[in-house]
Amino acid sequence: MSRYRPPSAQASPYITRAGVARLRAELQRLWKIERPQVTAAVSEAAKNGDRSENGDYIYGKRRLREIDRRVRYLSKRLEALTVVEQLPADQHKVFFGAWCTVRDGESTITRVRVVGSDETDVHPEYISIDSPLARALLNRARGDEIEFHHNGAIRTLYIEDVVYEQDVED
Repeated sequence: MSRYRPPSAQASPYITRAGVARLRAELQRLWKIERPQVTAAVSEAAKNGDRSENGDYIYGKRRLREIDRRVRYLSKRLEALTVVEQLPADQHKVFFGAWCTVRDGESTITRVRVVGSDETDVHPEYISIDSPLARALLNRARGDEIEFHHNGAIRTLYIEDVVYEQDVED
């Protein structure tokens, strides 16, 4: 069996103003607060002698690698991101940053917001612009019927409302 994995699809480089602020705050916290604390703990643990059986040293070094990996990722990702600040000219259609209210056949109403892939873990109603639902919603307007693939089945939804709101810290 081969260990080859095809490269994953590149995520869209779009993000909201609040999303980029969160990523910058995480980078700042990791670099200025957590990394110096872990470095000091590893330094103290290294003074205790045999490092091969020193749990504080081993786990501290592992945590340092995790922090450095995340810092590298965030630094590169922040350079590649495009902050979407302007509202679209046609605010009756679904574009990046739109809040959409959709209804399925059983009258179940769901409210979702189309955001960048780096923001979907912030709020349960946020969906990635790269997701099948968001791709089906893009450039559609209130009253439109959309179809998309979900868990191997085709789902049909109806767009009830499209609203654009200014970013607020969630």
